[in-house]
Amino acid sequence: MKELHLLSAGAAQSVATALIPALRAAESAEVRATFRPVGALKEMLLAGEPCDVLVSTATMLAELARDWRVLPASIRTLGHVQTGIAVRSGEPVPAIGDRALLRASLAAVAGIYLPDPDRATAGMHFVKLLRALGLYDDVAPRLHAHPNGASAMEALASSRGSGLIGCTQVTEIKATPGVMLAGALPAPFELATTYAVAVCNSSRDPELAQRFVQMLAGPDSLELRRQAGFEV
Repeated sequence: MKELHLLSAGAAQSVATALIPALRAAESAEVRATFRPVGALKEMLLAGEPCDVLVSTATMLAELARDWRVLPASIRTLGHVQTGIAVRSGEPVPAIGDRALLRASLAAVAGIYLPDPDRATAGMHFVKLLRALGLYDDVAPRLHAHPNGASAMEALASSRGSGLIGCTQVTEIKATPGVMLAGALPAPFELATTYAVAVCNSSRDPELAQRFVQMLAGPDSLELRRQAGFEV
């Protein structure tokens, strides 16, 4: 049986997961999918982790293409993903429409769930936001960091108490039952990350890998990507 190894950023998890059964049916291929923060993906790839298809930021894929770790001609854009604020489903939605409203809302929260600021783009950006607002020292004890955005949202969904929010990429918020999107971060703190997909140079079946790239980035998945939170 054919086998495909997918290494993917969590932002694309819902899209990739939805398309994997179609690849299995069309190609009789077994798919091993691993979803991690972008920083962890690069570490895994450089450490020799088997990979046929890589989904990551467009910036990282361009860097890896220069080192020939992914095939430059295979790179396809999936879309842009904003970073947003989440609350548990049914909870009051904080006002975050401008700098003053965002600062007041963040200062008042009882807890904030976010992906690891040392490894995940959304977590890093949120800590910078807190510093820019002069809130970091006050809010830091209320931060609950998790390995990735998906686990942060799952923790928020199962949390108890009031005044709790989360911050991660919109795709991860929309993919988690029990939480809802309050809105994207406002200017000047908005963060849109461009994601792309490529065939790894180490792929044992580059033709199969290329077909999956086309499924992920092609017109047939356009509506699926939009529903997941990609701006395409």
